[in-house]
Amino acid sequence: AAPSGPPVQRPPNPPRTTTPDWPAAPSAARPATARPMPAVDGAPRAPRTGRRRAIVISVVVVLVALLAWPIGLAIWANGKLNHIDALSGAADTPGTTYLLTGSDSRSDGAVPQDGTLGARTDTIMVLQVPSSGPVALISLPRDTYVDVPGHGPAKLNAAFSWGGAPLLVKTVEQLTGLTIDRYAEVGFAGLENLVDAVGGVSLCSELTVNDPDSGMVWTPGCHEVGGVDALAFARMRKADPAGDIGRAERQQELIGAITSKVSTPSLLVKPGTQMSLIRAGTGSLAVNTGFDIVDMGRMAIAFRAAKGPGGITGTPPISNMDYRPGHNLGSTVRLDPGKTPAFFEAIKNGTLPAGPVGGVPTA
Repeated sequence: AAPSGPPVQRPPNPPRTTTPDWPAAPSAARPATARPMPAVDGAPRAPRTGRRRAIVISVVVVLVALLAWPIGLAIWANGKLNHIDALSGAADTPGTTYLLTGSDSRSDGAVPQDGTLGARTDTIMVLQVPSSGPVALISLPRDTYVDVPGHGPAKLNAAFSWGGAPLLVKTVEQLTGLTIDRYAEVGFAGLENLVDAVGGVSLCSELTVNDPDSGMVWTPGCHEVGGVDALAFARMRKADPAGDIGRAERQQELIGAITSKVSTPSLLVKPGTQMSLIRAGTGSLAVNTGFDIVDMGRMAIAFRAAKGPGGITGTPPISNMDYRPGHNLGSTVRLDPGKTPAFFEAIKNGTLPAGPVGGVPTA
């Protein structure tokens, strides 16, 4: 039989110490503290959601800024371009053809032998981007003997003096058989500011020069130069055994050095430098009507391609560097009449092999 007696007194269960799934009601002894609403699994989500929202907003703001800045910069730059009516309206030829000219307003006391006065262009380059094949950058010597429409025999740069960009375009089209699609004219004095805006450029020459006319003082090799010395480098002609041909090569080198400098990725994070470059570059630049800042970028890309290992640089075939045809023209540069038409036909069609072409005739 079970023993009888008073019931056994068991100790009460200890108080539960687990945290409830919801915050306790505030009491007078302890102030209430706000807590985020927990998720179903007990992990608070409000702070995490807030952080994500802040990150998304920040990313959107940065993307908008990255998109808006170049668009705004392009609009501002387009407004600073000087436009002129330069194109002839001739029927298109394959590819895209740029005519780049550089004017040098230096007053060195020289008297024009061909009797022309007024504006002069000392740099004339044809940049041809064919539908397929290598890009070509061809310098036309300023003293090239040509027939200027409406004026007759003359030096090439006389066309610019007589009729500005439109007559020069027509003369180059007649000479090359290429229709000019884009025209860009830069004052070489303005390149001084552009070189300074990019912080100087590296130029190379094996000449020893101390030329008072251009101001070029040079020892053989490559040198980092500022605007003043870069301009002298592009101007010098008399102390160069290759004359205008050598000067054209140095001018191509200078423009190529500037193009490489402004294409560096570091400029993307330097808005102040970008604006300085645009001010310097557009201040002495004139382009054909319809030419915009996007076309300028395409031209720079084409220029770099021509100067690269897969491009073509040089001059048309030259038969005589001291051709004297009369007409009170003095010494002129005569292009080879037997080779020049086929040369420009190959340039137009992109069938000419990459590499240097033309130059001073060797025989």
